Amino acid sequence: MRIRKKKWAEPELAVCGFYVKNPEEYAGKWKEAFKKEQPLYLEIGCGKCSFAGELSIKNPDINIIAVDIKIDMLGVGRRNIVKIYEENGKSADDVDNLLLVRYNVEQLDRIITPRDEISRLYINFCNPWPRKKHKKRRLTYYKKLEMYKSFLKKDAEIRFKTDDDELFDESLEYFEQSGYEILYLTRDLHASDVKDNIVTEHENMFSQEGIKIKYCIARQKQ
Repeated sequence: MRIRKKKWAEPELAVCGFYVKNPEEYAGKWKEAFKKEQPLYLEIGCGKCSFAGELSIKNPDINIIAVDIKIDMLGVGRRNIVKIYEENGKSADDVDNLLLVRYNVEQLDRIITPRDEISRLYINFCNPWPRKKHKKRRLTYYKKLEMYKSFLKKDAEIRFKTDDDELFDESLEYFEQSGYEILYLTRDLHASDVKDNIVTEHENMFSQEGIKIKYCIARQKQ
């Protein structure tokens, strides 16, 4: 997703209590980065962070790392998270189970290691990279799924949402190729029996256009 340059993004993040400036320092030690040790969830390609913010405030019993490569996106995300908390009668100082991280997912295993034991991974509306030569950049590409295994707990779930039919179908193939099993699948999330869905900005936009949301839950074969 493209976003215009936000001159204020980096300065605001620099003084943000839930932004991690040097994530390499926490490799293998993310449990210590939070005030309380709780199950650790990860969202990659977190974008404007509406999902991460809602997940955080609705689930105080988990810790969340939200990763995106774009500093401007994370700047917008920080503001969205603060807004979500304020709408719930809280302030930015109350954000204690969510950390924002700027990093390239291609190198994610440099900052998240087997010792971090991620309990759940979220991939929401990632770039579909439709051209054949670019498909390896997909966040669900089989080589990335192999990388995620290095830090996911054996029973950890990957929860994946997209509006793109081709990406969804080919991602199912990637999961199979990489030794994951599909625990749940729907091609119309909003008409499904899923109860804990958090609607993202993209999701709302696509749904209003009449596009059905595809969703699956995958786990390494036991």
